[in-house]
Amino acid sequence: MQKNKLPTIKEIAKKLNISASTVSRALHDHKSIGAVTTMRVHQAAKELGYEVNKSALFFKQQKTYTIGVIIPNLAEPFFSSALCGVEDFAENFKYTVIIGQSLDNLDREKRIVENMKDHRVDGILVSLTKDTNTYDHFESLKKYNIPIVFFDRVPNKKDIHYVAGNLHSGMLQAITKLVSMGHKKIGLINGPAKLAATLQRLEIYLKCLRANGLPVNYDIIVSTTLSKTDNVTAMQRLLDLEERPTAVIVFNDYVLLDCIAAVKAAGLVVNKDISFISFANLPIWEYMDTMPLASIEQFAYQQASKATEFLFELIDANNNGQSVDFKYLQCIIDSEMVSYSS
Repeated sequence: MQKNKLPTIKEIAKKLNISASTVSRALHDHKSIGAVTTMRVHQAAKELGYEVNKSALFFKQQKTYTIGVIIPNLAEPFFSSALCGVEDFAENFKYTVIIGQSLDNLDREKRIVENMKDHRVDGILVSLTKDTNTYDHFESLKKYNIPIVFFDRVPNKKDIHYVAGNLHSGMLQAITKLVSMGHKKIGLINGPAKLAATLQRLEIYLKCLRANGLPVNYDIIVSTTLSKTDNVTAMQRLLDLEERPTAVIVFNDYVLLDCIAAVKAAGLVVNKDISFISFANLPIWEYMDTMPLASIEQFAYQQASKATEFLFELIDANNNGQSVDFKYLQCIIDSEMVSYSS
């Protein structure tokens, strides 16, 4: 055997003076091979430093024991928590997780999908970019029999597998809290127009205003692309109004951090001159001197864990030759407001 070269089945067979086919079956503990021979083969393989060719094994089994996860940004606590949910569930099935960050770039998202397809992952979990409004790159995976489950940021479609947060429950709690504190002009800083969650937030915001007997004022509804500059600009638009809102619901905590900076720069006091409630419930708030009245928990870990459960159900169906096209696996998880101050 050459130095720095992995040993082969033939070398094990030569060492034990048995056939290569016997070695192969023994390495896989085939019942046709006796216990003594199986033990000798495993011992010889260990002594020689033999490793199973997993690529060949995976090819034979037609699966790679890997799944892909595409998220906007791993630096965000929401998505790092979601990834923990994916990996914890996948570990139960001895699967490896391949991670791709789209960084909220549609072209990058498409490239990641293509790369994961080329690596023949057994399935993919996706949280969309803020600009994703076409889904051909996902549809193309059907012919490769690679199932997809979306979570959190999901397409505005019915014929998909997904897990998402119920924004209504948290939004209603937030607006009800603000109304109970005497706020009647409650603004909204919403997200990018192409993101399905943006339309959902607007519809739910309007519904919750009406449920609390408040009129709709479109002057205090603004949006942002989620960039720092745009976040500050959106907040400034509200501050420049002759009758600015006394409270604002903000798309997420990251946007709110920029809004808080804008409010302070204007010489105003957060939760005195203008109050905030946002989405995401970032863990950083407990370390901040300035925080919102509340933030809405969307349960990233639970969403991603449930989405992974769905994905393995689809993978299992594929392995058993079952069709699941007629049955879309879908789940909505209630959001919940977490109060920081009254």
